[in-house]
Amino acid sequence: MKGRTALYPGTFDPITNGHVDLVERISGLFDRVIVAVAAGYHKGPLLTLEQRETVVRESLAGIDRVEVITFEGLLVDEFRNREVDVVIRGLRAVSDFEYELMIALMNRKLHPEFETVFLMPSEKYIYLHSSLVKEIYRLGGDIGCLVPEAVVKRLEEWKPLQGG
Repeated sequence: MKGRTALYPGTFDPITNGHVDLVERISGLFDRVIVAVAAGYHKGPLLTLEQRETVVRESLAGIDRVEVITFEGLLVDEFRNREVDVVIRGLRAVSDFEYELMIALMNRKLHPEFETVFLMPSEKYIYLHSSLVKEIYRLGGDIGCLVPEAVVKRLEEWKPLQGG
């Protein structure tokens, strides 16, 4: 798949070690990887879009051929505008597959050239989900082993609401 561009979208609220693992693996398969931080306002993010972009950039700084952008709106529009070859989605469990399959098929309906490639995370990250990380953080738990160091550092600096 070398010579091609992959788009890896997500809210990354916050980015986890599982996300970083996938980006490292994607960068080994594609010449260019665009990590697209989605606004995702409907999900009630812990961090602002700008904060998420910052922490994603810091967390992925050591990985070659990776570009970080933000976007609002439909993923299919970003696919078309960025002229990428595929969208990458991570799958942890069968429940992820059912949801991601529906999204992939809808995107293909909206744009027939839209292709989705599913990748599984490394086994050690199969349980990791940003929603769980946010809950642990909000309840005062230690998330240091679940997220890149940049996340912990920035959360301490920004002090987003805990318990909310």
